[in-house]
Amino acid sequence: MNQQSKNAIDTLLAESLKELAVTRPIDKITIKEITDKAGVIRPTFYNHFQDKYELLEWIVRTELMQPMIPLVSGGMIREGVMLALKKISSEKGFYTQAVRLTGQNSFADILKLCIRELLLHYLDSDAIGHKTIYPWLTPERIADFYAGAMAYVVMEWIQEGMKIPENELVDPFLYLFTHSVVEVIGGKK
Repeated sequence: MNQQSKNAIDTLLAESLKELAVTRPIDKITIKEITDKAGVIRPTFYNHFQDKYELLEWIVRTELMQPMIPLVSGGMIREGVMLALKKISSEKGFYTQAVRLTGQNSFADILKLCIRELLLHYLDSDAIGHKTIYPWLTPERIADFYAGAMAYVVMEWIQEGMKIPENELVDPFLYLFTHSVVEVIGGKK
């Protein structure tokens, strides 16, 4: 199977899961339901994904993180974050169900992992090693810290019903991550 065919089936399975999740909790959706909706047989699913949680991770990587890469690479961080928030908002029903996944395969953990990987892509370990006097402060720890905080903000926004429009959330979101806690508490800009 060529890469184009694999991507088409991955997308088909993802769309199937997203459609089903609008009306049912993701943890209650079976692989058979996903494949029936997609019009493929169960073995096809397992040729692409280990389980529905791996499919969910694929959705986050492919639909939220990958489109951000060219924008963030070009220094357009605000636009990259806005793009991801708009995607989440456009599929509100799916992401509202996704945030309800807790435990071992929680959406929060999947989101944090994907954000962490995105951040590590941009953290230059050599530069960090020269800029910090704290050897414990590795790129991995920095990525973990910020990924956890970023995932938290996104999870809260989704859980609260995405009441704040993306364009009103993106600036305070970026402010939190570009200013120290002392500046945030003190209200300095």
